[in-house]
Amino acid sequence: MPNIEVVVTEPADLGEGPVWSVAEQVLYWIDIDGRAVHRYDPSTGVDEHRPTPGRPGSLALTSEPGKLLMSTEHQVVWFDWETAKIQPFVTLETAGAKIRMNDGRTDPAGRFIVGTMFEDTRAAKFVGSLHCVEADGSVSALRRAVGVANGLAFDTDRNIMYWADTPTQQVLAWDYDSATGTRTNERVFFDYQTVEGKPDGACVDADGHYWSASVHGWALTRVAPDGTVERRIDLPVELPTMPCFGGTNLDTLFVTSINTGTDDAESATRRQGVAAGSLLAIDLSAEDICGRADALFAGAHP
Repeated sequence: MPNIEVVVTEPADLGEGPVWSVAEQVLYWIDIDGRAVHRYDPSTGVDEHRPTPGRPGSLALTSEPGKLLMSTEHQVVWFDWETAKIQPFVTLETAGAKIRMNDGRTDPAGRFIVGTMFEDTRAAKFVGSLHCVEADGSVSALRRAVGVANGLAFDTDRNIMYWADTPTQQVLAWDYDSATGTRTNERVFFDYQTVEGKPDGACVDADGHYWSASVHGWALTRVAPDGTVERRIDLPVELPTMPCFGGTNLDTLFVTSINTGTDDAESATRRQGVAAGSLLAIDLSAEDICGRADALFAGAHP
């Protein structure tokens, strides 16, 4: 069992969207309901945050350290960490006011792929979508009739794009041409009804295994390229939201979480005194597992 450390103990309301900056050796992540962008520095153990005027949904790195691309409820904006200044980039046309952007990730060619969701997840309305934001600000729809877009990740060796629709409990896959952004052969990669929890955020390691945050499942699930469960890592939080490889050798798995959960004796035992909403770090160096650097958005920060 790898070592799991709580590196940020101050709970986020809804921690999400971690991205590791290789250039800065820091982890950027967001608190959606807390309306903030965070930056955690493992070398000092310091976690700072900057307020945002609305709820952030996801982040992408750019070629300039500290200059981020960020999705909000209905816009994709530029965010400057040092000044907390926000500049609009593109506005997405959504199907209504109760739809907001959620998970997002940069593809290997530098496009920003971002999904939307209906605010009331209990309603299970499939009115969300997946969008592609190009470097020049042009936007195209990749997929309609989505419940809660999540789990975006890319296997660059096998040319596969993964994404999850949380209400369906399915992780889907496309054959993906990074040069053109063309997607073909949509298929179910992994059915979450075989394990505890539902699919939330995800990442892919250097061996092409898909790491999924099992929200409501107290775990991370590592799925092999053939769709079989390779391992589960039990966590002291019921609602993990997204993993991200970071650290000097990209062999630390950072995991965000939500500050809610079941309140009973069994849950208290599983938490081991760890607060829901904490930021976790899992040392995988002894497991010979590491990730790859996040792709940078191809657009230029103004």
